[in-house]
Amino acid sequence: VQLQASGGGFVQAGGSLRLSCAASGRTLSTYAMGWFRQAPGKEREFVAAIGGSSRSSYADSVKGRFAISRDNAKNTYLQMNSLKPEDTAVYYCAARASPLLTTTPISYDYWGQGTLVTVSS
Repeated sequence: VQLQASGGGFVQAGGSLRLSCAASGRTLSTYAMGWFRQAPGKEREFVAAIGGSSRSSYADSVKGRFAISRDNAKNTYLQMNSLKPEDTAVYYCAARASPLLTTTPISYDYWGQGTLVTVSS
């Protein structure tokens, strides 16, 4: 399984971005998908995840502003609204070979290369 994250960029505070994660190699309809981020000097942290049943989970810091979705067996999205400077980070998508979502990075089996999101104040 290969994952390709895209959609990052530079945006002013209050703006929006939509990240995409495209999978190749196999369909991921029975996989849980997650988004994580890593800011400079910080550890990678959980952002959002969606399970095989489309149940979703969010970090407290992004609840009400971010939305994770999947439209078919190979694409997952992260809609990010009301962006804040503290959302600045490299965002990674990840796939877990289980339909059960989890918030821990070590539980994910495949990772994309990351896409940079920069939010200016």
